[in-house]
Amino acid sequence: MAKETSKSLTFMCFFMFMFMLNFYSSHGEQEFELLLSFKASIKFDPLNFLSNWVNTSSITICKWHGITCDNWSHVNTVSLSGKNFSGGVSSSIFQLPHVTNLDLSNNQLVGEVVFNSPFLSSLLYLNLSNNNLTGSLPQSLFSSSFINLETLDLSNNMFSGKIPDQIGFLSSLTYIDLGGNVLVGKIPNSITNMTSLEYLTLASNQLVGEIPTEISLMKRLKWIYLGYNNLSGEIPKSIGNLLSLKHLNLVYNNLTGQIPESLGNLTNLQYLFLYLNKLTGPIPKSIFQLKNLISLDLSDNSLSGEISNLVVNLQKLEILHLFSNNFTGKIPNTITSLPHLQVLQLWSNKLTGEIPQTLGMHNNLTILDLSSNNLTGKIPNTLCASKNLQKLILFSNSFKGEIPKGLTSCKTLQRVRLQNNKLSGKLPLEITQLPQIYLLDISGNKLSGRINDRKWNMPSLQMLNLANNNFYGELPNSFGSKKLEGLDLSQNQFSGYIQIGFKNLPELVQLKLNNNKLFGKFPEELFQCNKLVSLELSHNQLIGEIPTKLADMPVLGLLDLSENQFSGEIPKNLGNVESLVEVNVSYNHFHGKLPSTEAFFAINASSVAGNNLCDGDSDGDGDGSKGLPPCKRNNQMNSTTLFFSVCVVLTGLVVFVGAGFLVVFVQRRKKNFEVRRVVENEDGSWEVIFFDSTASKFITVEDVLSSVKEGKAISKGRNWVSYEGKCVANEMRFVVKEIIDTNSVSVSFWDDAVTFGKKVRHENIVKLIGMFRCGKRGYLVYEFEEGKNLREILHNLSWQKRWKIAVAVAKAIKFLHHECLWIGLVGEVSPEMVLVDEKGVSRLELNPPGIGTPIMDMKCFVSSSYIAPEKRNGKDVTEKSEIYGFGVMLIELLTGRSTIDIEAGNGIHHKNNIVEWARYCYSDCHLDTWIDPVMIKGGDVSSYQNDIVETMNLALHCTAADPTTRSCARDVLKTLATVHCSTNTFC
Repeated sequence: MAKETSKSLTFMCFFMFMFMLNFYSSHGEQEFELLLSFKASIKFDPLNFLSNWVNTSSITICKWHGITCDNWSHVNTVSLSGKNFSGGVSSSIFQLPHVTNLDLSNNQLVGEVVFNSPFLSSLLYLNLSNNNLTGSLPQSLFSSSFINLETLDLSNNMFSGKIPDQIGFLSSLTYIDLGGNVLVGKIPNSITNMTSLEYLTLASNQLVGEIPTEISLMKRLKWIYLGYNNLSGEIPKSIGNLLSLKHLNLVYNNLTGQIPESLGNLTNLQYLFLYLNKLTGPIPKSIFQLKNLISLDLSDNSLSGEISNLVVNLQKLEILHLFSNNFTGKIPNTITSLPHLQVLQLWSNKLTGEIPQTLGMHNNLTILDLSSNNLTGKIPNTLCASKNLQKLILFSNSFKGEIPKGLTSCKTLQRVRLQNNKLSGKLPLEITQLPQIYLLDISGNKLSGRINDRKWNMPSLQMLNLANNNFYGELPNSFGSKKLEGLDLSQNQFSGYIQIGFKNLPELVQLKLNNNKLFGKFPEELFQCNKLVSLELSHNQLIGEIPTKLADMPVLGLLDLSENQFSGEIPKNLGNVESLVEVNVSYNHFHGKLPSTEAFFAINASSVAGNNLCDGDSDGDGDGSKGLPPCKRNNQMNSTTLFFSVCVVLTGLVVFVGAGFLVVFVQRRKKNFEVRRVVENEDGSWEVIFFDSTASKFITVEDVLSSVKEGKAISKGRNWVSYEGKCVANEMRFVVKEIIDTNSVSVSFWDDAVTFGKKVRHENIVKLIGMFRCGKRGYLVYEFEEGKNLREILHNLSWQKRWKIAVAVAKAIKFLHHECLWIGLVGEVSPEMVLVDEKGVSRLELNPPGIGTPIMDMKCFVSSSYIAPEKRNGKDVTEKSEIYGFGVMLIELLTGRSTIDIEAGNGIHHKNNIVEWARYCYSDCHLDTWIDPVMIKGGDVSSYQNDIVETMNLALHCTAADPTTRSCARDVLKTLATVHCSTNTFC
């Protein structure tokens, strides 16, 4: 009996073993097929990472790259992050029955995501972030199939639509990140059912409505990031019940009302960011009980009242940003007792009184910005007591007294701005010996004394501004720096000859010595400054002639010699260099003919007044537009000669005028060229419009249709696709844009497109040369430009090339905004819209209004970073909205970082929006931490520092939250034109 029982057990064990073997074998075969199916969906594997995903006996799937198996040889982890894969996402990857961890983040995957497997209950970790995935959030993802999911990261894609109400089913989630998409609608209340959640971020979307008050049910929350949306209403008081919260970020929304007192209950809070909202009222006193706060940023609101002395309770505070509000009263003395305080920014408020005299003594200050307030008294001697102070910004107050000695010995100082105060006394000897200062601006004060009585030794100095003071005596021979780019000594009492050693200033871009008492001749050594763009010597006592070499300065753009004692003739070739755009020689002793170069052709009459100049040449009169008399003829003529000459002149004039009219007619006809045709073919009747004569002769309907049929796609938008085309008749290449949204092919769109084609003609804009329409089918034809879009080549460009690209785009925008009769871009300016050819010429690829911007490979579109705040908020859009996108593009050019890089968490101090990140870097970080080192090509960063800082300053003006404060296109171009390009020629 025992033997029979033993045999039965042995048989059962064998049967179970064979069953399990067969079961796992079949599942192993299934996993094998599913993984190979996923591999087949990958179109590009640049790292060849999937090379060993093959069917060989020597390699099991458990040894494939990125695959980990459990003890039963089942795939439980697929880790394929950051492999630069491109292609779609096969649904097979979501059918692995035993997978617990699935990570496809940081690739170039596109298309929609489909979950259609019942075997996903084992999945704990899912990360699809930082791709180009589109469509709505998969409804099946928010179901019971994912009931055990703990981590879900879909951030920085192009998911659209609303957040499903079923999101509350994922009750096991501890981490969810849906940020950096284009999600719309309200935050569903069901999200509060996820009571296990610790990390919640929905930032950088287009969400509206109020923050759910039921958020207080999510007791385990440690991190809330809802910034960069369009949320409105007040901050819920119930957030004060989330006692585990360490990070609260609600920035860049439309939140109103007061900061709730209940936030003072969040005793574990370390980071509180509420900037760029519409909050009002005082800072609740309860906030100053948050003893674990490390960073507090309430800037850019409408907060008021005084800053409480209770700030002393924030003993762990490192960063305090309260700028751009309406705070009044004094800076509390207790702020001096914060031992870890590094960054204090209170600028642009209404603060009064003095700076606490012990500020800096017990702090660790690195950045102090109290500018644009109503502060008085003396600057404390203790600000650099920590020996770490790098930036001191105190301009536009009413400080009195001398520059304190404590600052003159602060060797860590890099940026000092004390302008527009009431400082007096002499310029301390020690301050001209500080080794790291690259910007020193003490203009607009009451400083006096000599500055040539000491040896200047400031090797890092790039910008020096001593203007509008009472300095006197002779100018120094040197300022101790070969990096000096901007020197402003104007509106003082300097006298003597100009004997600055210009040969030791190879980087000089701007020189302002106007409104002094300088005398002598024009300093010829200045001609060694080949990078000089702006020269102002007006209101002095300079004598002699203008040296002819001045006409050879390669990049000179502004020249002001007015109100001096210059004499002689103006060099005939002055202004031949096209960079010279502004000249003023008024009120000197110049005589003779005004040069006929471009710089003087349309010069303002006031810029040549007060001389003995004449307008015109020796054979004819001037037009009188400059307020000058016509130049006299060189000799007298007898009556016969005079009569004959008059006849010749009149005949020539008739011919000239006729030729002029002909040229103007041809040019206008060429500029406004338009040919309309109706072409019949088997598809029906086609309306054809050409804006280019060559295209009208060769491109046919058949060429357009065959190009679309061949399907060589170049780029794609939400309702259009571009294809490469070729003309059968003469191999002429062009680009066809197929309008795939039939609603876009409307009468109004067609009319706007015609206006676009006729009016938009600029060297930095890709030309629309034709249009084809038949029923609901529509095609736009553009000239073909060989090149790549800026996104593709950005990381290989030098600073000079990036500057040229920025200038080209600025010229195109200026044309559209200020010169073109048709005004308005289509959507946002972004690197994907900038085409750069092999010669470095850049052109904007624009669409007529109504069909939108590209989305293929358009990571900036992921988080709408290029969309201006007013457009995201549904407000009126103006040309300033497009300036915003240009500013974001400038930031990318300077930093080499894309919007997705920053929003993926590669920012600094939790600044996960590229504009806010740039603003923080510009004011709080060293240049080395954010500049793209590639564009320097191994050079010395400091030699390019001022260029980059000034351009970043422009970018931040372009991306201001308030459209009215953004630079206009004309000012953008003017600013870029004065930025030094660090080459022997001006780019």
